[in-house]
Amino acid sequence: MAVEIKYVVVREGQEKMSFASKKDADAYDKMLDLAEVLSDWLTHSPIALEEGQNDVLAMWMAENKDVLSTVLKSGKLPELETETPAEETSEDTTGEAVTDDKVTEHPRKRTKAA
Repeated sequence: MAVEIKYVVVREGQEKMSFASKKDADAYDKMLDLAEVLSDWLTHSPIALEEGQNDVLAMWMAENKDVLSTVLKSGKLPELETETPAEETSEDTTGEAVTDDKVTEHPRKRTKAA
């Protein structure tokens, strides 16, 4: 029989994630704290987001806090690796990019399907 130590991050009575090291669990817990603060802050923005989008945006910002910090300090976007693989984006006959994420490209306006 093997003994395994597991560090579990619990929020509001729900297990969010488990880790093998305390350092990783603490870092994830800290990121969740930041996401919660950002979500509360985003509720005061002049943009009305749909239900759930606030939390998703806040979590994404917390996950990318180093990039966000760099942008806020320097005013410049750091070099980012491309997240979209080449096979997901293709050119159609009009020269506009076509992606699988339901975003319609228009010369003047971008809209995202619900």
